[in-house]
Amino acid sequence: MLTLGNSPYMNAEDSAKRWRRGDDPLSYRIIGAAIEVHRLLGPGLLESEYEECLCLELTLREIAFERQVSLPIVYKSITLLRAYKPDLLVNKEVIVELKTIDKILPVHEAQLLTYLRLSGLERGLLFNFNSVPLVSGIRRLDKRNSLPVLPVLEDVPSEE
Repeated sequence: MLTLGNSPYMNAEDSAKRWRRGDDPLSYRIIGAAIEVHRLLGPGLLESEYEECLCLELTLREIAFERQVSLPIVYKSITLLRAYKPDLLVNKEVIVELKTIDKILPVHEAQLLTYLRLSGLERGLLFNFNSVPLVSGIRRLDKRNSLPVLPVLEDVPSEE
């Protein structure tokens, strides 16, 4: 396993041992939709444009999602109804966060892990649409082990 800064990253070989397409077909389909958006648009747009296009692509692929849905948290026995808004909640199973930044930092992964913890969901995907190729800017996070799991590069849909 590679370690960059305070965040543990897996190389492709370690990632292949941890996650394969068949382990999580929904995440695989979401990644395919994001790759299609990136293939057609490339890097350099604002996050909102990628979000709009990814929502369209998910709709075309008949993948259920909610956009910018307010999720509550309980703080000192008080429910805060509009505490946080993940970019997308896909099929009520996967939180998707989109970024258009130079590189994914541990703080971005921590944000998604916090969303997973607060929501009670297990899986999240973080996409950095400024990455070329996009697969280098994808993180799949799993609340159970709190480690970012990179997709297997040879097992995701091609950007060509």
